[in-house]
Amino acid sequence: MKSPEKPRLLIVEDDPGLQAQLKWAYDDFEVTIVGDRESAITALRAEEPNVVTLDLGLPPDPDGTSEGFAVLDAIMALKPDTKVIVASGHGARESALTAIERGAYDFYQKPVDIEQLGLIVRRAFNLHRIEAENRALAERAGDDNRVLGRMITSAPEMVRVARTIERVANTNVSVMLLGASGSGKELLARGLHDASGRRNGAFIAINCAAIPENLLESELFGHEKGAFTGAVKTTEGKIELASGGTLFLDEVGDIPLPLQVKLLRFIQERTIERIGGRKAIDVDTRIVCATHQNLEAMIAAGTFREDLFYRLAEVVVKIPSLAERPGDAVLLAKAFLKRFAAEMNPQVTGFAPDALAAIDGWPWPGNVRELENRVKRAAIMADGKLVTAADLDLQGNGEEADGDVLNLKSAREAADRKVIRHALARSEGNISSTARLLGISRPTLYDLLKQYDLSA
Repeated sequence: MKSPEKPRLLIVEDDPGLQAQLKWAYDDFEVTIVGDRESAITALRAEEPNVVTLDLGLPPDPDGTSEGFAVLDAIMALKPDTKVIVASGHGARESALTAIERGAYDFYQKPVDIEQLGLIVRRAFNLHRIEAENRALAERAGDDNRVLGRMITSAPEMVRVARTIERVANTNVSVMLLGASGSGKELLARGLHDASGRRNGAFIAINCAAIPENLLESELFGHEKGAFTGAVKTTEGKIELASGGTLFLDEVGDIPLPLQVKLLRFIQERTIERIGGRKAIDVDTRIVCATHQNLEAMIAAGTFREDLFYRLAEVVVKIPSLAERPGDAVLLAKAFLKRFAAEMNPQVTGFAPDALAAIDGWPWPGNVRELENRVKRAAIMADGKLVTAADLDLQGNGEEADGDVLNLKSAREAADRKVIRHALARSEGNISSTARLLGISRPTLYDLLKQYDLSA
């Protein structure tokens, strides 16, 4: 009888003594040990380990973290479901936050305790197995590609974002969401709230750019009766109303400098004073913020406080645009059409082929918001059962230029992944339809799905 295959563990460590010690400690795994970035990426492609332990201090930068983080980024790009355990003695807290932000599963500070690290490794293998089983069950149950309960996606880029948010949800760190307008920042902020221990508290969102400067302070901090003309009653501000829950500050870069000082004081002391009030009020509110602006440039220009930035940006999550999420435009369009057609035009049942092609090829400069608006208008205006490209008012092929990729194998793999994901989205995960679209057989498609770690 064939013995079961051992779980595969990749150890990225340049210390020969520690290499031997770790290999001996993990004899119940199929262990591969490498000592630099190039060897790590080669081993990742060849062995496809489910768990990686990664030392950040690798040659040629053994006293820094640049090589280690480069390896982490490569792993997340090539095999995003891999559980990476980062071990380092370099700036522990800062390195830990950066590692989690970039997709690491866990962080372990050196010197290494083999027994404790072994527990983390085994827990990572167990979680990977459970997630794989859940993905298989979801496929069989016709999962609708939702992450964080609300967001629809099939793109690894957004799955990584969701994983990061889930990791930080139950901590008290401040989270800053960076992304273009319309990319789904508020939806992710609400997902973070729903995944946290504050889910039973209030989630309150405020767009700092949409409120006049002279009213924003009152909106945030509230005011006492008689504090100014028109203040006929005491009113709680959004920070106070969100106590026990989450306050989402959208477009935080538009907060004026004087109010930034007051916001910084609240974050530091967790107390507020209403306008016209003299009593400090204790408030337990978590801040999640978002912006599409370059806050570092604003700091250099003196329009945004550096100390406030570091208080708000303990963890920074960068949200990819819709154009950077292959296949998601079609998935989202179908979900929007289903909702809008049911509300406003029940005769509409789907998209015509030219509409799907146009959605797939359009660059979506307005991101998800633009897509939603176009689908909503098309659902109202469509004359037949199928929405056409003309109904969507999409013209041209919308092709976007890919960045220069000089590695031929990587370029081919990236192109294959992109085309397969587009075909899966158009076929709603149906293997036979996807194979026909791609002009290949079902067995060939199954092989490609396995090779590129894609699911239907």
